[in-house]
Amino acid sequence: MTTSVESPSGGEGATEQGRLSLDTAAARNLASTTKTPPQMQGISSRWLLKVLPWVHVSGGTFRVNRRLTHTLGDGRVEFVSTGTEVRVIPLELGELPLLRGYSDEPVLAALAARCEQRDFGPGETLVEAGRPADRVVLIAHGKLQRLGRGKYDEEASLGVLADGDFAGAEELAAAEPGEWDFSLRTLTSGTALTLTREAFDEVRDASASLREHLEAARATPPGARTAEGEAAVALASGHVGEPALPGTFVDYELAPREYELSVAQTVLRVHSRVADLYNEPMNQVEEQLRLTVEALRERQEHELVNNREFGLLHNADLRQRIRTRTGPPTPDDLDELLATVWKEPSVVLAHPKAIAAIGRECTRRGVYPQSIDLEGHSVPAWRGVPILPCDKIPVSSTGATSVLAMRTGESDRGVVGLHQTGIPDEYRPGLSVRFMGIDERAVISYLVSAYYSAAVLVPDALGILEDVEIGH
Repeated sequence: MTTSVESPSGGEGATEQGRLSLDTAAARNLASTTKTPPQMQGISSRWLLKVLPWVHVSGGTFRVNRRLTHTLGDGRVEFVSTGTEVRVIPLELGELPLLRGYSDEPVLAALAARCEQRDFGPGETLVEAGRPADRVVLIAHGKLQRLGRGKYDEEASLGVLADGDFAGAEELAAAEPGEWDFSLRTLTSGTALTLTREAFDEVRDASASLREHLEAARATPPGARTAEGEAAVALASGHVGEPALPGTFVDYELAPREYELSVAQTVLRVHSRVADLYNEPMNQVEEQLRLTVEALRERQEHELVNNREFGLLHNADLRQRIRTRTGPPTPDDLDELLATVWKEPSVVLAHPKAIAAIGRECTRRGVYPQSIDLEGHSVPAWRGVPILPCDKIPVSSTGATSVLAMRTGESDRGVVGLHQTGIPDEYRPGLSVRFMGIDERAVISYLVSAYYSAAVLVPDALGILEDVEIGH
């Protein structure tokens, strides 16, 4: 007769004869497991933080002194930008036919200060035919189409306006505002500045020199000026007269750009019981701090790309922004992008999906980008310039993104990162962990702070390929 013996450890699988060895479930109670440190899916390669040379900013502010360069007499208006803010150079208003030859800089500065910025997307109508022409439109960036009525009353294209062009300037000279005889419809996204007739009249009424200039301009016979506002050259035959040569005016910026260090902060809280009792085999505070620092570094890279004050996407010069020819990033587009930073380009940054699209377009043409070794990693390259992934570059809902090319380094007049080292309670360069105390609930608090920014030393150090389609 056999008797059933219950397994001392219980559990499924016990036989009628009883277990011959200790069950694994029970054995685990007396053994320590092999563990990994806490894992975090949000950690990326953060190539931007690796490739940027970091400059120590001792006073918390970094000033970039530049020469203000603009060309007079080329018929195009030039602008300067600070982050997302775009301003017209006052002397460049002299490119408008009405103000050609007028050089009273304080008055031109007053007119420039009254220009209002308007950011637009594709498909918008900035001015409409038949409406009062009560403003001048200065195009800082983007493309707009002039639309009017054709011979058979159909809508006809009258041409395209782009960076530096303007419309409506002649209406400011009229005694009474007229009407737009064409519409302006945007073809791409961009930025325009508008100067209303009301704002123009305010400056005119306050300036005797501007009133005299306008009276002289209105008194000029119609045939004595060209469409561009220049004095007409009487021609009989052959070459008569001497055309005016474009002049260049170079000056220092009176108000150079200053970058203040930005900050990303959080308060890390750990209960003292956890810190006291559960520190083997891994230090709980150190692991909590390690993951917090990783999250701060991810936010830091995101801000360096997307921040509207100092982020790279918003601080590229308007003339350094180009668009793809057909949508997807072709080899031709990459060549154009490198041409914007042709003085020793250092790196190209793109979203991983954009890099995949680049590979598809190259394969379609039978072109295979080479790979180069960068810090022990094999990365794709174009013309010897590494193409590095950066998932912080946004992708729109329509599948459009941007690709950045840059020259890095302070000595090469490139893009640099800014931080301050030697700060109190420094844990990493530019990052501090400060003990805040223990509250009445026995919770230990640490203030974790990261200080950073980025600066583009000269405009041609950063170029952006916009409206890159990543779809198949």
